Parts: sequence; C-alpha cells; structure tokens
Amino acid sequence: MSDNLFNKVYNPDVLSCLANLSNDEVFTPPEIVNQMLDMLPQELFRNPDTTFLDPACKTGVFLREIAKRLIKGLEPQFPDLQERIDHIFHKQLFGIAITELTSLLSRRGIYCSKYPNSDFSVTKFDTAQGNIRFKRIDHTWVNGRCKYCGTNRTYDRGEELETHAYEFIHTDNLEKLFNMKFDVIIGNPPYQMSDGGNGASAMPIYHYFVEQAKKLNPKYMSFIIPARWYAGGRGLDTFRKIMLEDKRICELHDFPNSPDCFPGVQIEGGVCYFLWDKNYNDKCNIYTHSKNDIIAISNRYLLEDFSDTFIRYSEQITILTKVKDKTNDSFIKLVKPNDAFGYDVRVENTMYRVKPSYMLTSFNDAVKFYYFGWKKEGVGYVESKSIRKGHDLIEKWKVLISRAYGMGNSYPTQVINKPFVVEPRSCCTETYTVIGPFKSKVEAENVVSYIETKFFRFMVLILKSTQSAPQKVYQFVPMQDFSKSWTDEELYEKYGLTQEEIDFIESMIRPMD
Repeated sequence: MSDNLFNKVYNPDVLSCLANLSNDEVFTPPEIVNQMLDMLPQELFRNPDTTFLDPACKTGVFLREIAKRLIKGLEPQFPDLQERIDHIFHKQLFGIAITELTSLLSRRGIYCSKYPNSDFSVTKFDTAQGNIRFKRIDHTWVNGRCKYCGTNRTYDRGEELETHAYEFIHTDNLEKLFNMKFDVIIGNPPYQMSDGGNGASAMPIYHYFVEQAKKLNPKYMSFIIPARWYAGGRGLDTFRKIMLEDKRICELHDFPNSPDCFPGVQIEGGVCYFLWDKNYNDKCNIYTHSKNDIIAISNRYLLEDFSDTFIRYSEQITILTKVKDKTNDSFIKLVKPNDAFGYDVRVENTMYRVKPSYMLTSFNDAVKFYYFGWKKEGVGYVESKSIRKGHDLIEKWKVLISRAYGMGNSYPTQVINKPFVVEPRSCCTETYTVIGPFKSKVEAENVVSYIETKFFRFMVLILKSTQSAPQKVYQFVPMQDFSKSWTDEELYEKYGLTQEEIDFIESMIRPMD
C-alpha cells in the first residue's frame, strides 16, 4: 500500500471512528472535545491542582484529551514522565461511566487497560476501577415512575441488563460520589430515555446532568447537548428558563444542523455546547456553525425582552422587532391546541392515540374524518359520538396541517407541511393541527395562501426546533386581514424589510412543495 493510499483510508484515532457509529448513544468526536477544551482558560492545564470530572463517560475521550494537555502543561513541575502521569491520573482526572461497557472502554482509552490495577496500566491503582467508576444503580419507583429521571418501569430489570439509572443523576448525596470538589465538569450526557409511550416516545434527561453539575458548584462547566431546550417543551420549560436567565453562560456554540457536529447523526433541532463560568455575569458570545465554518458571531443575552425562548439568529431578532412594531396581534389565536377533537387518551400517566372505527364511504349523519397526519388522502367517516371535544369546530371551515414535519439536514427548509382546507362537518386525529374556524371557504383559502409564504414559515421557524409543531410555535406569526390572499412581496413591504433581511429569509426557507 502506498503512503498516499494509506493516508486516505487510515483513521488513526479509534474514538473518531466510534463517534460515527450510532445515534443511540452519541459519541463525541475528539475534534469537538478539543474545541470545548479550547473555551477553558488554558492555565488550568498548567496547574497541578486543577481537578476534572466527566460525569457521563462513554469512550473516555474527554478525559483522554484533558490528559494530553496536562501531560504537556505540567512538564515543568514534573519533568519525569511517569511521575507526571501518576499525578494526573490519580489526582486530577475523574469519571463516572454510564454503563459497565463504557467504563471498560473509558479505562482502556485512559489507562491503556480495562483494569488499572493490572500490569498493563500506564499508571497503577489499587482498585480495578481507578478513578473511572461505575456502579449499577436501580431506579427509585414512585407511582410507577422513577423519582429521579421520570422513566417508567420499562427499566425495572434483572441483573443481566443495564438499568440506565445513571449514577450522577440518581442520588441525593452527590458530593459523596468522590468526596471532593471539582474545578471543571465537562461531558456529553445521555440525551433521552424511552418513557413507555406509543412508538418512539422518549423523554429528555440531559438537562438533569447540567442541573446536578451546578449543584457541585464547579468553577467551570461545559456540556454538549441537544439544542431543543432553546424552545423548552417536554420536561424542559423550567430548564430553559433557568438556562436563558443564567448570565454565567459566557460562550455558546450552536449547530443548527447536527451532522456538522456529529457526522452522520441527525438530531432534530441541532446541538450545542456551552461554557459556564462561575464568576462570569454578562452577555454571551454566541457562535453559529455550519459545516466546518463559523457563519455568525454575536454578543448578546440569551434571553430577549420580548421572548421566553432563545432566538437562534441575530437576523431573526431584527426581523421580529420590525414585525412586532407593526402588529401586536398573533396568529396563534387561530391555532387550536393539540388534539382538537379528543383522540388522545391518557391512562396512568401515559398518552395513547385512539383512532375510532371509521367507514371509507359516507353514511347517514356521518362526520368526515381526516386520519393521516401526512397526506390529505387519508379520509374516512365517523359517527359524531366518537368525537370527544371540539364540537364547535365540526360545522365550520378549517385549515389542517400535519403536526409533525421533519425540517431536514440543512437550510433552506420547508419548516411545516403543506396546509389544506377542510369543509364543515369534518374532524381529524391528533396528528393534525387545526386552524380556524372560518366563516367561508374563501377566508380559509386566504389563510392557506398566508401559511404558504416564506415569511409565515420563517416566523414559525423562530420557535420550531424539532419535527413537532405544536400551537406555541405560531406565537411570533403576526395576524393578517384574511379578506384577501397574501404574497411574500406584500409581507416584505408591509414590515419594511431590507433586501438583506429578505435575502436571509429566502436563504432559510424554500418554496412549499
């Protein structure tokens, strides 16, 4: 094999390979780890007293890259390499593995041996765990749910299976895990757990790691996590509020397209990593990434006066400010909450979707029933008694949009699915968002013309960070006069947008299919 071919096909870092394997447990590429470490004051790596904790070890890549910097930075204090390594691994680097397998993988990556008390370890410990611990923890069930992470008894398992009750977030005595203080807490925590609901239903858990880390009161904290917390949502509303109001977050790196950070891994809404500095109290430096480039830099507070969510782009703020100066009335008042007709049923804290018995042909006193959230051809007929709520909507003109629509891997995006008008004497499943009611078909069609504009969908994009588009994502969309139809050109002129702002909208939003 020639040197040229060897350089093209050989990847010398096994952790770079692991980072591309799966999105079940998202492994962090070493280059991203080093970008996160670059945010820290570099004198930390020249101080023999600095302590580091990774509370969610998978491959050990964070501790490994920290060790590299310490080995170089502490050379003046410890000229002897073995003495330096012993000091670093025994006194400065600590980890908590998320599973038994990742504990072995992490120790192999750090100590060059799964068991650091063996002859193969680069530094000798008295125990087989060294400073990378793993302890099998059981969930603590209260009314069928774990009181720490909220998952259900799906994870009440025998000794042969992982419980995924991560030690760092399943304890009331956090300080006793290592019985010491840490200067830096850094890592990439597990993102979510199945909650036993229908399909791929899952609940976020990454925010628990951030909250626990704060309790340890480190000098610095840095995590890489999904960016969907920007808009809150399922279990994240309190976390979002705390994060956005926390002026100790001094640096935030935002990846709207997750494969730009984790190659080959799609995480709806993107990902981000941040630096929290205990002694900082000011605006945040925000970096927006696209592929290998930083495409935007801003210095601002995470929380704007007119929003309770993080607004991703500075251009969105300027456009939103112009819109709010012209129109205070929001389109959200036409958007019905999820499940307008009552086909979501909650049993023992779990939501089930119920599709009633329906006929494909009409019958006497039938109500037309739209049952696919992704195409309007899914139509049947149901009895009115199957409709549990929303009876005031049945006899009116309405507009339907599927509640879920994946935005894809890059911009420009469509943001939401194509809307369509439905006639009186109709209803739908919870897979649709209902907009209306309207007095006439013409008024409903004018609403559709507005929804199909790039301007409308751009205003939705400000708050839409996942494939789901609940009622709240329409909060910033301004209300219009629907006695007429609307075009982008009319809306750009109405709100006094500059050519630069128009170009930004056009770069973000593609024409609707």
